[in-house]
Amino acid sequence: MFPRILCLFLIIGLCVFVHPAVADPSAPASDYKQYTDFFEKVYKTFQDNYYLAPDRKIYDHFIQKFNSIIYPQLKGEGHSQDYVRWRSAWYLANALRSKDDKFTQFYPPKPAVKFKREALGEKIDLGIEGKKNDIGFLVTRMEPRSDAYEKGLRENDVILQIDGNSVRPLSQAEIENKLTPLKNAHVKLTYLSAETQMQKTIDAVSKEYFKQTVFLHSVPVDGVFCLEVPKFNRMTGEDMYRFLTFIEAQHPKGLVLDLRGNPGGPPLAAREISSFFLKGGEEFAYFQKRNGPKADLDVPDIGPQYRFKGPIVILVDADTGSAAELFTGIMQFRGRAVVLGVNTAGQILLKSMFPMGDGSMLALVVARGYYPDGHVFGFDGITPNKIIIDAPKDGLINLAAAYIAMQTRQQH
Repeated sequence: MFPRILCLFLIIGLCVFVHPAVADPSAPASDYKQYTDFFEKVYKTFQDNYYLAPDRKIYDHFIQKFNSIIYPQLKGEGHSQDYVRWRSAWYLANALRSKDDKFTQFYPPKPAVKFKREALGEKIDLGIEGKKNDIGFLVTRMEPRSDAYEKGLRENDVILQIDGNSVRPLSQAEIENKLTPLKNAHVKLTYLSAETQMQKTIDAVSKEYFKQTVFLHSVPVDGVFCLEVPKFNRMTGEDMYRFLTFIEAQHPKGLVLDLRGNPGGPPLAAREISSFFLKGGEEFAYFQKRNGPKADLDVPDIGPQYRFKGPIVILVDADTGSAAELFTGIMQFRGRAVVLGVNTAGQILLKSMFPMGDGSMLALVVARGYYPDGHVFGFDGITPNKIIIDAPKDGLINLAAAYIAMQTRQQH
């Protein structure tokens, strides 16, 4: 009898210690395998692509936590299998990423679509902003790459009808809702042209386009111009060229580039706009993946006649990140610009998006950025030449413009 009791005790003991992390008993085996297969896919994506090798111990700890806490809690709240899978994968991604990494994240399907569109700088709407007045809807801003702009609608025009119905009975919110329809929707707009004072009608299509990313800001210093760049996208170079062409015709004394609040965008956008200020052909920066070769970026050669040659001040803050701080850092490194403000975000990293097969997506940092001389861009960001804290928006622009004017006078 004793040996049989001892044998039974040993078997129970082995079950306890060999399998410390078991699924919640309410989860069918097929459902549990669906979860763990998905989590393994997330981990392998990290393993194959993340700029740091992930720690398997962190993954194993997550599985234990999923079994004992996450799954029982989410199922107890009545959530679907999809929600449980996506929410848990979000926890896993946060656990696997490094403490300095503010970018890497898991996105469920709808947020994934939104993130991808914003990351690429794309927008889907009619590209119209405005405010209601006594006549109709006054257009205060038009996206120059939108279909409505291409068909003639301009700032200061007044929209009178949308799809044949007067806008006068509608509220501001109702008008804005009608001007942001679903993708590929056709909207008939009847408007009063500010230029001709005649009524016109167009069939505008809600489509994808790249938002304008460069804007001219007035400066109270003669001969100094300011360009605000709130974000980089694939068309930032085109926007920059258009404004620099206008500025060059005014015989400028200098240029202020306001990159405060700019979260960045594609590194190639930073490389492209550098061609307007740096010598073509010289090394811009490089990125390097874990155990991978260098990916070099050079300054495009667009010809000296297109380069801005005057003094430059770049304004930055703690929200200046990614490609915006990459551009800032290289301009400072090359001695081409003076930087004012506070340290940037410290996120000069190469990032990629990885679809997970069910509409969800994993956004990962895949490489670190490096200066041409080989030292890495730090997580503490770009340190300005002059630290200026809590400066008002226009105040810092005016200070930068005054600095340029003073430098110009000293040179002459």
